[in-house]
Amino acid sequence: MSVRLSAAVAAGQAAAALSRRFGLGGGTVIAGHVAQRLHPRALRTIAASLPSGCLVVSGTNGKTTTSRLLASMLTLSGLRPLHNRAGANLITGLTTAVVENAGPLGRPRAGIGVFEVDEATVPGAVAEVVPRLIVLTNLFRDQLDRYGEVEFVASLWRKMIETLPSSTTLILNADDPIVASLGRGRENVIYFGVESSDVGTGETPHALDARLCAFCGAPYEYLSNFYGHLGHYRCTSCGWRRPDPDIRITNVETHGDRGSRVTVQTLAQTFDLDVKLPGLYNIFNALAATACATALDIPSRVIQQGVERFEAAFGRLERVLIEQRELLLALVKNPVGFNEVLRSVLPVDRTFQLVLAINDLFADGTDISWLWDVDFEVLAERPISIVCTGLRADDMAVRLKYANVERHRMEVEPDLTRALELALAKTEPGETVYLLPTYTAMLETRKVLSRTGYVRGFWED
Repeated sequence: MSVRLSAAVAAGQAAAALSRRFGLGGGTVIAGHVAQRLHPRALRTIAASLPSGCLVVSGTNGKTTTSRLLASMLTLSGLRPLHNRAGANLITGLTTAVVENAGPLGRPRAGIGVFEVDEATVPGAVAEVVPRLIVLTNLFRDQLDRYGEVEFVASLWRKMIETLPSSTTLILNADDPIVASLGRGRENVIYFGVESSDVGTGETPHALDARLCAFCGAPYEYLSNFYGHLGHYRCTSCGWRRPDPDIRITNVETHGDRGSRVTVQTLAQTFDLDVKLPGLYNIFNALAATACATALDIPSRVIQQGVERFEAAFGRLERVLIEQRELLLALVKNPVGFNEVLRSVLPVDRTFQLVLAINDLFADGTDISWLWDVDFEVLAERPISIVCTGLRADDMAVRLKYANVERHRMEVEPDLTRALELALAKTEPGETVYLLPTYTAMLETRKVLSRTGYVRGFWED
């Protein structure tokens, strides 16, 4: 069945409005479902009408934050971005974004598309929106039941890249050997990376997703490791090595859980960025967005303003004030991301309340064996109280037991609302509760906080 684009757009917009009106959801995918059913080429047709084309951002970790940072820069530059801001990153989510932005005749109101895309959806999305730039942030083991091992997703990306026109620019993380290898032998590639080796270590973690060279299979040697398999590396056999970044960070000053100040060097200039989100992984997110903005000739002062004015996406180091107490939400979904939160976000020198909310629904990944690759042992010596909640609260408590976290410092409360109440009741005014949820647990938290008036619906952020 196919109708005129204008009718498909109107039907999709009405479906989204009704979904929000009756409290059925944020309408972040229903418009896409309806519009696609009525006009299968709706996404392709509307995206092709964007005056400044489209950008695609993907990767295991950081794609939501990177695309939001980029959208902030583009807004300040006057390019009027169309962005699937709520994080619905499958084809239906992208279609919803363009449909909600379109006018009565199906013409986009925006100037440029910024699409965050699920890793496995990248080939299909690229075929639909035909981007002028593709940003690939990293590739880690994530949701084994959906993606399998990282090489499967890497193979999807390689095949996709082979189909790209030469005019498409690839923006790749030089510090990720899997991602960096995708640019070998191709023109029109921009690499970004961190030159400051002092923020890394000489040791590699046990959960390493890239041990062997993508071209000859020999082991990589790491001169400096940042986190996961990101760092300065070289093959011990064929000579493949980390590409020299075109956009690089040459200095890092960390400010605890309040962020960092970094120095960025491009081919033309050097400038500083105040990154308000903590952790080295957020430095990479800011750098990826900066590399893309630089490729679009956005001035450095606009890039600086975009980073400085940036507000965290829902659940991604979001801070919520609850009766004089702060709740900090940090989404966790794979071993590398979880380890970075444990290392760079949680305090090491004071007591605090920690809530671990683990679900195993489809959007979380139904295989929770990844919890055994997270370094929870770092919590054993910290003077903290932990509440395990969510559908797999008991499994989380078992993992902590084997990490030598003492039983008297743990509580198991599967109900998320009661778990939050327990943690907040033990927290003094002015202090922070740290909540680390998987994806659906994060959405459930947002619903609880939205009902009580502490946050808006995530589609309104």
